[in-house]
Amino acid sequence: MYPWGHNRRFNSYAEYFKQEFGERVQKVSIDAGFTCPNRDGTLARGGCTYCYNDAFNPSYCSPYKSITQQLAEGIEFHKVRYRRANKYLAYFQTYSNTYAPMAKLQPIYEEALAYPGVAGLVIGTRPDCMDDEKINWFSRLSRNYYVMIEYGVESCYNKTLQRINRQHTFEQSVEAIEKTASAGIKTGAHIIFGLPGESVEEMYKEAPILSKLPINNIKFHQLQILKNTKMALEYHNNPADFYPFTLDNYIDFIINFIEILNPNFIIERFTGEVPPRFLTGLSWGNIRNDQINSLIEKRLEENNTWQGKNFK
Repeated sequence: MYPWGHNRRFNSYAEYFKQEFGERVQKVSIDAGFTCPNRDGTLARGGCTYCYNDAFNPSYCSPYKSITQQLAEGIEFHKVRYRRANKYLAYFQTYSNTYAPMAKLQPIYEEALAYPGVAGLVIGTRPDCMDDEKINWFSRLSRNYYVMIEYGVESCYNKTLQRINRQHTFEQSVEAIEKTASAGIKTGAHIIFGLPGESVEEMYKEAPILSKLPINNIKFHQLQILKNTKMALEYHNNPADFYPFTLDNYIDFIINFIEILNPNFIIERFTGEVPPRFLTGLSWGNIRNDQINSLIEKRLEENNTWQGKNFK
């Protein structure tokens, strides 16, 4: 038994929710029609150079549908694969879901929470799209519901954030995470491995940097080069600027990374997955996330290692 209370060799998201809710809980993605300040001209245009939301948006997601309709269709969609789920989290995933005044945000989130079976919210956003008013409101909401604010940190290096057109700094991510956590709200962080210009040594150094932050959940995502993005052009012009993760050396990297990662962090995922038709570079073929998870767990067992084994 590991410190997180189960026998898996990492602090698993699925196991955490079984402990938190006593049963399986399924996220249902929602597109509420938001945009981002690096997309609409407030800070920049074009958005992040790697971003193409159509690649990961489920078919039922559409900003032209109500929140209620998307939840209804999303729950039916997931029942095919996850029949044991009776509780759901409304996952506001697309773009920056706090990029609006509180007067617009509140009815959107309240509509989601009013849907039968919805136990809480997971809200994906940028660190520069939160303020004290929003944090205070989410803090009050979190007394009665599960509330997770998931920040797109992406990298600990400002040189990288500038290159990919994030238009915020790592220091802003730290400030937002610390303020959110201090208000009693669960915090999540999203990190991408393999961004242009970063060496594998720099990526490893992110583990102790992140481990100092008050993060509850963390998501890892290998860089995938998507069609119709600025990064696709950058990759095809300068492939040497990108660390060439194969599936096998990515598994080794992840294992070494989580060995020095804070064992209190709940790991939601190790990889990202998009339909192959959207990919134009750095693809591992048709292998699914659950298959990669199995390979990672097998390698952890073979190496007799686990998350936080070498954490300082």
